[in-house]
Amino acid sequence: MKIIIFVDPNRIEKYKQYCDIPENLELIYLSQSTSDAEVLECAKNADFIFADAIKEISGYLIPNMPNLKLIHSEGVGFNRIDIEAAKRNGIYVCNNPGVNSGAVAEQTIMLMLGLQRKLIWGDHMVRTGKQIEAKESQILEGITELGDCHVGLIGFGAIAKETAKRLISFGTKVSYYSRRRDSQEMEQEYNVEYMPLEELISKCDIISLHVPVTDETKEMVNKDFLNRMKQSALLINTSRGELVDQEALKESLIQGKIAGAGLDTLTPEPVTLENPLLTLQPEAKGRVIFSPHIGGTTEGAFRKMHQGVWNNVRRVINGQKPVNIVNGS
Repeated sequence: MKIIIFVDPNRIEKYKQYCDIPENLELIYLSQSTSDAEVLECAKNADFIFADAIKEISGYLIPNMPNLKLIHSEGVGFNRIDIEAAKRNGIYVCNNPGVNSGAVAEQTIMLMLGLQRKLIWGDHMVRTGKQIEAKESQILEGITELGDCHVGLIGFGAIAKETAKRLISFGTKVSYYSRRRDSQEMEQEYNVEYMPLEELISKCDIISLHVPVTDETKEMVNKDFLNRMKQSALLINTSRGELVDQEALKESLIQGKIAGAGLDTLTPEPVTLENPLLTLQPEAKGRVIFSPHIGGTTEGAFRKMHQGVWNNVRRVINGQKPVNIVNGS
């Protein structure tokens, strides 16, 4: 049997010691830039695909691989895989939900604090001999503590719950919106209250995105959404770049419609220098903190993700149904 791997070979090598990789399985490493035609030319008869979450697995490729049984995302995201094409062809599509929830929650809070404390700007000021000037500026402007904020979580899955859990220690008021309201017991456990979306957008000091990319959520943060936010509010996105209309966010930052944005993810990836949020004028540039989509990339998270992939491959080889199926096969 053969498996196509659209993941850096160094990652496979690093984490294989924690995994039970099936014997007699041929590993075929291909780069993420490999075209569908090239894949079919060299590995058309592969049984499995192990893909980085940002690798597209197209509706053309899937039906042209007659032995394909399982497509597995390395991480949580699977929006780049044509799950309907896989379903039509009886192919499992699986992901690794929840394994990096704590890691992404830490990144979410780091971006909140980094924006509130103007971390990047302050670092630059100290390095350029302007420590006192920076200190006095922030004292006069005022630094808001996280415990004095009302944080709104859009989506209330595993990552949002882990974020809420960590915010308890700051004394932060936390509200959430989800298409389906959670149970009263769950709300009490995480010290959160449900709030309709329109109200959450207009009332919260920090809005953090925790939803998958769907037709409904794509560019949900648009001009209208941003105009309804408080002028002093911060936007945090550790989910997917496709959730945000980046041109609209750029204009909101330039015009001072919102106070800032902390972004662990942009679209498309790999990020290019033409991205509108990388071309902000100097006065708006300081209102944004970027991180290179590393929220869920801790060693612990990757160890669990790779274990999940190889365990599911072994299940399929043994004629068993894999876990964490996302396309209902």
